[in-house]
Amino acid sequence: MTPEGTKLMNVIILGCGFLLVFSAFQTGGNIEQTVIKSVNSTRFHGSGYTSLAIIYTVFSASNILTPSIVAVLGARLSMVISGLVYSVYAAVFIEPLTWSFYLASVIIGIAAAVIWTAQGTCLTTNSDENTIGRNSGIFWALLQFSLLFGNLYIYFAWKGETHISDHNRRTVYIALTVISGMGSVLFFLIKQPVSEVSSIEQDKSDDESDIILRPQEQRSQAIDAIRSAICIFFTKDMLLLCITIAYTGIELTFFSGVYGTCLGAANRFGNEAKSLVGLSGIFIGVGEILGGATFGLLNKFLSKYLGIGRNPVVLLGLLCHVIAFYLIFLNVPGDSPLVSDEGTDRVSYLIPSKIIAMVCSFLLGLGDSCFNTQLLSIVGYMYSEESAPAFAVFKFVQSISAAIAFGYSNYLLLKWQLLILGMTGFFGTISFILVEWRAEIRSRGFSYDRI
Repeated sequence: MTPEGTKLMNVIILGCGFLLVFSAFQTGGNIEQTVIKSVNSTRFHGSGYTSLAIIYTVFSASNILTPSIVAVLGARLSMVISGLVYSVYAAVFIEPLTWSFYLASVIIGIAAAVIWTAQGTCLTTNSDENTIGRNSGIFWALLQFSLLFGNLYIYFAWKGETHISDHNRRTVYIALTVISGMGSVLFFLIKQPVSEVSSIEQDKSDDESDIILRPQEQRSQAIDAIRSAICIFFTKDMLLLCITIAYTGIELTFFSGVYGTCLGAANRFGNEAKSLVGLSGIFIGVGEILGGATFGLLNKFLSKYLGIGRNPVVLLGLLCHVIAFYLIFLNVPGDSPLVSDEGTDRVSYLIPSKIIAMVCSFLLGLGDSCFNTQLLSIVGYMYSEESAPAFAVFKFVQSISAAIAFGYSNYLLLKWQLLILGMTGFFGTISFILVEWRAEIRSRGFSYDRI
């Protein structure tokens, strides 16, 4: 296989591995609060929102060290170990206990920081300025297939259910645990893309002298990675992008944890309210996959023949989200994020409509893919030589904003959460456009949008 073929295959394997690992986490996150409300146990008093706030708080703090961990272990081994931790987190829900639930939330926060930094490194290593847009789209589309499979099962298994039984919960999470473990194994198939010259040099260096230097080199790499992450964070471009990245963290919180819970709590949807949690995840996944395929796989065609670069895609993402937020405000009861397992009988300005609810799910997914594919592309291109520290900063900002959002989701009515989303989305889009313009000015004739 040619070097380019190897790189493309690595990206596909990377996407398939994340598909399996995150079939557990994304499906579980979508139904987590609904499941927890249905757990009938004197030994368990956990909160899904609190757990996710812990995960993303630890996630954000851990990003300070993850460039060092990835530099020492390598991207492949880092993803394998982290993927196994995701399996453990899913297994906790088979027989949930409060202490194990919150302990697993802390551990998976660390693993999440490692796996996403390693993913960014692997994606950048297997891409160049001409393929980063395509590869980002391939990875994103494969990743979002994880929203389809688990949620499709949830929809059919929970259809007509008003309460999630222990048997249903155990069945779902045993399957998710096994699937996640398969994804971790898949990461072993990723090959290191090296040239023939570097391969020969590497073979020659596998002697005693290299073994002696290895610990010293690892310490040096770790220190350099931390220093690079701090320097990248304080660059003008990254500070501007941080506003956009923070928005993706807040809207991630909303569509992955809050929105599904709101639908499941709206009694006006009838006996299908619980199954709508899974159906919503499916439509979010369809939107994510469509966006990843369109703006990633067709990136060259869109930029060359239609003149569509990053800025129009991000503006489309904002439009999708603004429409979705407005329709959700009209369609979903305002107290639905806060009510108990009994749900709410209140209505908003419209009688709750399943069709409108699913349209909003699709728009949430499509808009999210618009933002994330372009952020992956621009960060991977601008910081191609320092990918691990750059993606660590990316995930640090995204996760800390998600942690804050999960924290206030326990207390704010739906309308205030939607207002926060709308405001941060607007300013995030403006900041992204400014970074694109700055890049075009610096390039002096080089079309940054063609990537």
